[in-house]
Amino acid sequence: MSTIAPVSRPTEPNAPTPGPGVALIRNWKTPVALGIFALLAVLLLVVFGRDGVSTMRLSTSSDLIQLPDVELPTRETGIVISVLLLAIAAYSAWLVYNHKKTPLWLISIFAFLALLGFLVWASAGATIPVPGLLFGSLSLAVPLIFGAMGGVISERAGVVNVAIEGQLLAGAFTSALVASITGQPLLGLVAAMVAGVLVSFVLAAFSIKYFVDQVIVGVVLNVLVTGLTGFLFSQLLAPNATTLNAPPRFERINIPFLSEIPLIGPVLFRQTIIVYIMYVVVAAVYFGIFHTRWGLRLRAVGEHPQAADTVGINVTGTRFWNVSLAGAIAGLGGAYFTLGSVGAFGKEMTAGAGFIALAAVIFGRWDPIRATLAALLFGFASNLQNVLSIIGSPVPSEFMLMLPYLVTIFAVAGLVGQSRGPAASGKPYIKS
Repeated sequence: MSTIAPVSRPTEPNAPTPGPGVALIRNWKTPVALGIFALLAVLLLVVFGRDGVSTMRLSTSSDLIQLPDVELPTRETGIVISVLLLAIAAYSAWLVYNHKKTPLWLISIFAFLALLGFLVWASAGATIPVPGLLFGSLSLAVPLIFGAMGGVISERAGVVNVAIEGQLLAGAFTSALVASITGQPLLGLVAAMVAGVLVSFVLAAFSIKYFVDQVIVGVVLNVLVTGLTGFLFSQLLAPNATTLNAPPRFERINIPFLSEIPLIGPVLFRQTIIVYIMYVVVAAVYFGIFHTRWGLRLRAVGEHPQAADTVGINVTGTRFWNVSLAGAIAGLGGAYFTLGSVGAFGKEMTAGAGFIALAAVIFGRWDPIRATLAALLFGFASNLQNVLSIIGSPVPSEFMLMLPYLVTIFAVAGLVGQSRGPAASGKPYIKS
């Protein structure tokens, strides 16, 4: 939603004066969206407000430093938050009217207040364990983050990776089988990476060498891996569960000092080795893509393969090996299901996580850090339904089950129109 308004003065102190007939575009999308959410908050928190006291527990019993619980009067807190949300929406409208953008920090404050208001309303008369909520959110986001990192690398190289779901599922199955047979979870982790590479190898061969439509290849691979792992589970793992589907899980490792930081310490630094590997992978992918020669070549073949070929870059080889690398990273995410979370392989246990990871790539605009934050958002939405169900929230369970997928749809629908992926992503390169 945009309007065009003529201007007769500079929009900034040092900006050049627009010539006659020059107009600036006002984009009302952000203030309209904030206004709608603010009105919904008024409806929920004020009109249908609840009485009682909402308690936020900030520490666990094992924390060295104990933070006091925060008690908030439910109805009064809802009213204050509703007023603040309306004020932010009005300020955003004022900024757009004056040809200015709504800053990201202001949108972030709006989102935090809206979330806090919902949590306070939903937990009236109950207690929300904040460390548990955040810990569970991170746990659910780990495979999404691994999958998103694989998606970012693959699409930056020019190949649409719809097969993330298959790579996660193959990694989960293989890690469970190998770790059960050998009794070594580290070997299971390596096997998961190999399985992810094999799936991505097929994707790369058909889409890069034989120019088959990348989306079709990805969908077919997902169906193939789902059917194959389901068949092997029924015929091999289920009858021999004690020997072939009982993998040892990684133990949690507490990082000295860091694990004792209030609130964030138990969430970030009392994790398994797979989570610590995830931290390294996210940092390495970000640094590699934007600050190394490898990243420059990767982006070149994804943006303009003809120009990359002209300066001597092997486009086909670069794409092939980076898609394989993406599969190895996604395979690590699959291993988390069996070696760090559930503990045994189950049929179709990824439950669409690969597609949510792909949505995180789009939502994050093909940037590793933003994609990680998007995956954390989806993980939070998934875990929120569990926490609210435990405390007896009045929110219908059917809505809570839909919540992570609704967040995914709104996130992608809200940004996909103004996001631009790598220019050559999805397009086969035929050397002239």
